[in-house]
Amino acid sequence: MRCPKCDCQDDKVIDSRSSREGATIRRRRECVGCGHRFTTYEEVERTGLQVLKRDGRLDDFSKEKLLSGLRKACQKRPISLKVIEDLVERIVIEITDKYDREVPADVIGQLVMEGLRATDDVAYVRFASVYRRFQEATDFVHEVKKLEAKQ
Repeated sequence: MRCPKCDCQDDKVIDSRSSREGATIRRRRECVGCGHRFTTYEEVERTGLQVLKRDGRLDDFSKEKLLSGLRKACQKRPISLKVIEDLVERIVIEITDKYDREVPADVIGQLVMEGLRATDDVAYVRFASVYRRFQEATDFVHEVKKLEAKQ
């Protein structure tokens, strides 16, 4: 591990602990060269999972892409980054438990929609507008009415 301050490759681990319900390991490190302390996170690499797109193409699953999409939907909303990251973790765990190699994009989209519906109505409608490819204002109105009916 390279020190972010001096780029030295020699460090020692000061503390290790489990985080995010055991999904990652947090390590506190100290650079032997300059004494700078920094934190790293270690998690299981889930290799080989691919997303089956609507048009039949296969694309590598990206946790970062999922996080980015959720952050855009939640932009300027009173939703903490921790809540968004926890939702991403729940979705990743659910799809990796059920699918070994290929996961349909629709499954991921539905899990995101369910998570956002429970978190924030505006973020939910924003995501739904892209996911369901809304073309007209009536599509938004219809989705909001569905939300009101469920409440």
